[in-house]
Amino acid sequence: MKILVTGAAGFIGNELAIALCKKGHKVVGIDNLNNYYTPQLKKDRLARLSSQPLFEFIEISIENRAAMEGLEQEHKFDRIYHLAAQAGVRYSIENPAAYIDSNLVGFGNILELARKQSVQHLIYASSSSVYGENKVQPFSEHHAVDHPVSLYAATKKANEVMAHSYSHLYNIPTTGLRFFTVYGPWGRPDMAPFLFTKAILSDEPIKVFNQGNMLRDFTYIDDIVNGVLQSGDLPPIETKQVDTDNQEQKRSPASSNAPYRVLNIGNSNPVKLMDFIEAIEEASGKQAAKKYMDMQPGDVPVTYANTTLLQELTGYNPSMDIKKGISNTVDWYRKYYQI
Repeated sequence: MKILVTGAAGFIGNELAIALCKKGHKVVGIDNLNNYYTPQLKKDRLARLSSQPLFEFIEISIENRAAMEGLEQEHKFDRIYHLAAQAGVRYSIENPAAYIDSNLVGFGNILELARKQSVQHLIYASSSSVYGENKVQPFSEHHAVDHPVSLYAATKKANEVMAHSYSHLYNIPTTGLRFFTVYGPWGRPDMAPFLFTKAILSDEPIKVFNQGNMLRDFTYIDDIVNGVLQSGDLPPIETKQVDTDNQEQKRSPASSNAPYRVLNIGNSNPVKLMDFIEAIEEASGKQAAKKYMDMQPGDVPVTYANTTLLQELTGYNPSMDIKKGISNTVDWYRKYYQI
């Protein structure tokens, strides 16, 4: 099978490309290596694929329509895993244009590629951020997601709606995966696990937002990749009607006659922020100096995934303990930065 992985130099995309190559698939990875965070980390991730004869990397921005049309003419894909996006909740307040370009225009180009090539399955990254001001826990795909609190979240909600239109109009199987706080070795430098580890090992204070009253459904990268692979092998199918006696599901945004689905992919075990910090302190062998802050704009106090749909579909069963996962992450950080 020939597979396109967008965002192949990114955290999840890179790990996914490695896993797909190990399964014997031909993988074309694309990325624009932008400077949202240091491109060197992205290049070093790509270097991990240098020994994979089944992998080919092409530097492309997905919002570049001409370049994407050229990619479509050069390669025929059976499946697309779309992980490329402008990430980050807070950066979307500072630079909204980047999110419009990559997450909306770029996603439109991905949908067109999927349509023109009649791919067997398009799997794309959504986000737990779409739940926005939802107060019902745990977050379920059956809940409405109409009140995002950041432009980033709004673009991910838009991706789901755009994907549904293509599934409906062109019978393209699409699966949107709502990721919940992914962490682990080779992670993103703008996320809390990396920021806290860097600060603690450098004897610098860490910023603890909302006075530490936060819960996050931290999900280890290996568990995420397993879930992505499992869901990718099971494309949704078109149905004549939504046949269920469950009134919630009849009204659910997750239900559709089109070959379309959205799935939560998380750990279903939210961790208190202070316990998470304690795990990093333990793995680092250092105490953190803490600077307590108010909640940041665009942030939410709790993320908590209901993963019943993914479990029923694939048998998904995340297994990484938070302390072991953090220990692995800190060990990688020390090795990578030679500390």
